[in-house]
Amino acid sequence: MEDDDREGYLTGQILIAMPGTEDTRFRRTVVYICAHNEEGAMGLVVNKRIDNLNFGELLQQLGIENPKPGQAIDVHFGGPVESSRGFVLHSAEYEQDSTLQVDGRIAMTATQDILRDIAAGEGPRHRLFALGYAGWGPGQLDSELQANGWLTADASEFLVFSTGIEDKWKAALKTLGIDPSFLVTDAGHA
Repeated sequence: MEDDDREGYLTGQILIAMPGTEDTRFRRTVVYICAHNEEGAMGLVVNKRIDNLNFGELLQQLGIENPKPGQAIDVHFGGPVESSRGFVLHSAEYEQDSTLQVDGRIAMTATQDILRDIAAGEGPRHRLFALGYAGWGPGQLDSELQANGWLTADASEFLVFSTGIEDKWKAALKTLGIDPSFLVTDAGHA
């Protein structure tokens, strides 16, 4: 059994930020967890677009030909760590040597080759491009969960790739049967 499959680890799950999250970078975010083990956790925010950078401009900066019509994708804020590094979260049917197969349905690749394939129309069926990632050191995510900073839920390809950016946070909460209007913004403390 791999470490990521052990009980208590959240690889392949989503984190849903609670309304009272003080860190504005994570307010109303949904984070797909790519890896979580005793060494920490790594995930990508899947519902925050970077509006001042488009896919074609990014490819041009990397010396990659402009995407074929219909192949352009939004550029997302993946998290505050290594904000100039790109990651493609994608459906698992696409694989390179460097691809991290997260859960059999969703994978992550962080090479320029996947960007070339996407631009050429040969990339994965579903894909999300993110700059930066969310990272937690050993025990840090567990502490944030215990402090009620996040809810966790099963991830679905539909939620990660097809739900509109503005709707993902509410849709993620609804997978847990939670109406966002009933959540309080401040957790009680004794």
